Amino acid sequence: MLDFLAENNLCGQAILRIVSCGNAIIAELLRLSEFIPAVFRYRDRADQQKYGDIIFDFSYFKGPELWESKLEAKPELQDLDEEFRENNIEIVTRFYLAFQSVHKYIVDLNRYLDDLNEGVYIQQTLETVLLNEDGKQLLCEALYLYGVMLLVIDQKIEGEVRERMLVSYYRYSAARSSADSNMDDICKLLRSTGYSSQPGAKRPPNYPESYFQRVPINEAFISMVIGRLRSDDIYNQVSAYPLPEHRSTALATQAAMLYVILYFEPSILHTHQAKMREIVDKYFPDNWVISIYMGITVNLADAWEPYKAAKTALNNTLDLSNVREQSSRYATVSERVHTQVQQFLKEGYLREEMVLDNIPKLLNCLRDCNVAIRWLMLHTADSACDPNNKRLRQIKDQILTDSRYNPKILFQLLLDTAQFEFILKEMFKQMLSEKQAKWEHYKKEGSERMTELADVFSGVKPLTRVEKNENLQAWFREISKQILSLNHDDSTAAGRKTVQLIQALEEVQEFHQLESNLQVCQFLADTRKFLHQMIRTINIKEEVLITMQIVGDLSFAWQLIDRFTSIMQESIRVNPSMVTKLRATFLKLASALDLPLLRINQANSPDLLSVSQYYSGELVSYVRKVLQIIPESMFTSLLKIIKLQTHDIIEVPTRLDKDKLRDYAQLGPRYEVAKLTHAISIFTEGILMMKTTLVGIIKVDPKQLLEDGIRKELVKRVAFALHKGLIFNPRAKSSELMPKLKELGATMDGFHRSFEYIQDYVNIYGLKIWQEEVSRIINYNVEQECNNFLRTKIQDWQSMYQSTHIPIPKFTPVDESVTFIGRLCREILRITDPKMTCHIDQLNTWYDMKTHQEVTSSRLFSEIQTTLGTFGLNGLDRLLCFMIVKELQNFLSMFQKIILRDRTVQDTLKTLMNAVSPLKSIVANSNKIYFSAIAKTQKIWTSYLEAIMKVGQMQILRQQIANELNYSCRFDSKHLAAALENLNKALLADIEAHYQDPSLPYPKEDNTLLYEITAYLEAAGIHNPLNKVNDSNIHHNKAPTLLPSCQLPIFDRTVAKTSVQQKPRNGVPEACRPRGLATTRPGTAHPTEAVSLPIHRTVPGTDRPIYPLHSGAMHKLALRLQQQPTPSRGPLGPRWSAGQGKLQYGVLDILGYTWLIVTLRSS
Repeated sequence: MLDFLAENNLCGQAILRIVSCGNAIIAELLRLSEFIPAVFRYRDRADQQKYGDIIFDFSYFKGPELWESKLEAKPELQDLDEEFRENNIEIVTRFYLAFQSVHKYIVDLNRYLDDLNEGVYIQQTLETVLLNEDGKQLLCEALYLYGVMLLVIDQKIEGEVRERMLVSYYRYSAARSSADSNMDDICKLLRSTGYSSQPGAKRPPNYPESYFQRVPINEAFISMVIGRLRSDDIYNQVSAYPLPEHRSTALATQAAMLYVILYFEPSILHTHQAKMREIVDKYFPDNWVISIYMGITVNLADAWEPYKAAKTALNNTLDLSNVREQSSRYATVSERVHTQVQQFLKEGYLREEMVLDNIPKLLNCLRDCNVAIRWLMLHTADSACDPNNKRLRQIKDQILTDSRYNPKILFQLLLDTAQFEFILKEMFKQMLSEKQAKWEHYKKEGSERMTELADVFSGVKPLTRVEKNENLQAWFREISKQILSLNHDDSTAAGRKTVQLIQALEEVQEFHQLESNLQVCQFLADTRKFLHQMIRTINIKEEVLITMQIVGDLSFAWQLIDRFTSIMQESIRVNPSMVTKLRATFLKLASALDLPLLRINQANSPDLLSVSQYYSGELVSYVRKVLQIIPESMFTSLLKIIKLQTHDIIEVPTRLDKDKLRDYAQLGPRYEVAKLTHAISIFTEGILMMKTTLVGIIKVDPKQLLEDGIRKELVKRVAFALHKGLIFNPRAKSSELMPKLKELGATMDGFHRSFEYIQDYVNIYGLKIWQEEVSRIINYNVEQECNNFLRTKIQDWQSMYQSTHIPIPKFTPVDESVTFIGRLCREILRITDPKMTCHIDQLNTWYDMKTHQEVTSSRLFSEIQTTLGTFGLNGLDRLLCFMIVKELQNFLSMFQKIILRDRTVQDTLKTLMNAVSPLKSIVANSNKIYFSAIAKTQKIWTSYLEAIMKVGQMQILRQQIANELNYSCRFDSKHLAAALENLNKALLADIEAHYQDPSLPYPKEDNTLLYEITAYLEAAGIHNPLNKVNDSNIHHNKAPTLLPSCQLPIFDRTVAKTSVQQKPRNGVPEACRPRGLATTRPGTAHPTEAVSLPIHRTVPGTDRPIYPLHSGAMHKLALRLQQQPTPSRGPLGPRWSAGQGKLQYGVLDILGYTWLIVTLRSS
């Protein structure tokens, strides 16, 4: 008969693909459960208030038009709804596809069953498939996996959350309207069941059977599957567990499947007492806590409580006398086998000969160890016992007492068993690989010995007192031929024949009186030894490894192992070499991956890689979590070293008096530093003892693991220091800014110095790690702070700065700012508020307008540079850009709502413009004209003045930041500064040359050079913030006419000066002419030739990017365009338009790029 899993067997391949898909779906559900957006959970009252009107459960479907009309009635809700859609549609779609896969899975399974019943698969029916070993397994697994999917969804993704996600997808996605959409069926399947995974939550009535029956499944199929699981050993596991007391462990996988599948036919649980008694007696006579899939545990005493037949059948198992008996038995077994394992693990005990002679004994010990570990871990698990259930609590207390449960002893047993198992497996693998070679070697040696003895009795090679004997000569030659004829492939016949040869050699020695000749006796003894070795070698079979793999399964502990994390970490802290033993435990845990991957691999499914990566990644994350104690312990010692070096140890001067040498020696503190340094190096040595290990499909390099752990601990501590160090009291009389920056600077310097000190002892690149991680922390916090100004937020899983293995912690906001960088920026803005302070440009200092006392100066940014580095100043600059854009957008919104809709204001401003134009001399009746205009437009000046002052304040701060960056770059990295300046000049010269002669080269569209060099120039402070286009949305057709007019009455009241216009020369304003960079000093502004990229990198009305442009070239282009009387299609394109008054701007098409030009012109 054709193999059921053969590639040309359509029936077998179809069900195999379904089961493979089921395992992949469960992995996807588990993966997604970690990325549920917090807003869908409604755990935060602020989220509930904000999004309550746009996130709906299934009540939405009762009247969608009503809900949508409420949204349309409020523009702010529409805006919030659109923002929410943009931010969450990607993850909501991913969840929907997973839910859709679950529904498709059961539809495919039902279709397969229908095809079987209708005879689509020739010679195959449901009955014949269940008679086949592979078919029987796959059909049982298919139904079981569907049940597991439903349970996983309800446990990991709560019903209300599912409903909100499905409704959001329905509202936001266009795919729902397609003809093949099965949205209704998915919603019916996954609507809320009322189940909650929270401890103490009540179980809904008829749960989960009503949930399982939402999609009907063939009842005959369910009944036949349950019948097979009740009667058969479908995986042939009993052969690996010959002892009767191990039967429940042997059938544990089948028991988990039966538990899930019984919910599809709940009548058995309710009324079929005989069947339930049979099931309990076979599968649950000595256990009641089971693992149903990858460590998801269930306590049958709680799960079967509502079912009369099941509860009655389980009573015998849960009887306190049986509980006491099982607990005592496993306590005795664990003590006995632990002693045996410790004996086996003694150095030199497990030799090849000993292992080959005692295979049954070693396997029995392994079985006892694993069975005891399984029972004790499952039945003492906190997750399997509801603390509110008195009966469960009583049973668990009984177990803890009678089994003399000690988590440290159980963990030690697990550790030793894993090590024992690992050594045995490695020995067997090596022996299997060398089996053929050793067999041939022993056979050759034995045959040669017999040939030599034959030669001895021939008289050709005489030995002392050995007479010629032709019979013995012929007999030994025949024995030699017999040894050579032994066939390795036919192990049974070869073994039997080898035993006969050993007996013959013993008899020939006895009957022919050969004992008197020691040489002959030695030859015979050696040959018998080789023949014995051949028997041992031929007994090395792969079945032993398979048995060890089955017996050593640890998939039940996939989640329970976390209970022992603290014990593992404490053991490592006390003895870092413990890592080598833990390696074996992690490898044992990796065997759990075989369960979900077996069918995916058999089906050659493309899901193999993603599922393997998920489970392997989870395991590697756990390994990292356990081993994180090493970096934590290192940093604890490091903090002590920092304290000693900072406060206790005095730096030795280059010259000192001899009598003061003892004072500077400080032997005590220096000994303490040496002792702590030695402890750190011991921790490092401990983790590096763990060899490179393949965990699932991920290779774990201990050196990389150590470095990542150090990075993680560094990030955690530095992020916490930044968070705590930059919290300000806005009501403080004097600003806390400088003292807090100095204090934080000392903390950061301590980290930096200690990291630099320790790098050689742990063999890492300390400075590289420090700069990478500090920059990542600051950039991530800037990104999160800027999210407040973005419509489409950057989520953690989208961020280029956030990492899974080395996460940057998030802290609860203490004010309107999300992060420390926001608090720092807002504190600077608060103390330099233009309403309270004024900025003296020549001194580059802010003064209090009332007291005339200095508020802050360029020293502030020097201190920030010292504390947060270049990354911090860059981040501040970027955040200020976002704030400026927000301020400009608010102003434009106000402008459109107040000015453009107020006819009186518009007429007044037009009258003013007509009165003062053209400007050839002093305006007549200027007082009357101006005061009349001001009086009629009084209501707009407050908000206008406030907007200009805020933007001006932030622009001045950005100038100071750029000045500090440029100064520190020149001072600390003069070669970098010189290289950037020269590269900038060269690029600008080439671009200007291209505009003069278009045949010369110019960067292509896909060339990112200009964009990338801009980032470097901004980091080095080689840019002028005043030349940066902050908001390209200033494009209203009436703004150019009205804005210059608005400047006149309030310009003298503005303390924030945004630009300086000098006397024009050759038609170009002096302030805008390109000038060479001169060396600057702190407190002075500097010229520039680079125009920074705008925040919004697209031109209004187009989808084209804006690129930086040389300021000199920009103005030359502007002048050339001004000379053209009408727009024409020349080399620059047709899209130039000029503004009026002092502000001149336009949009150009040049070589396929769209450029936005903003400049000033002379009156």
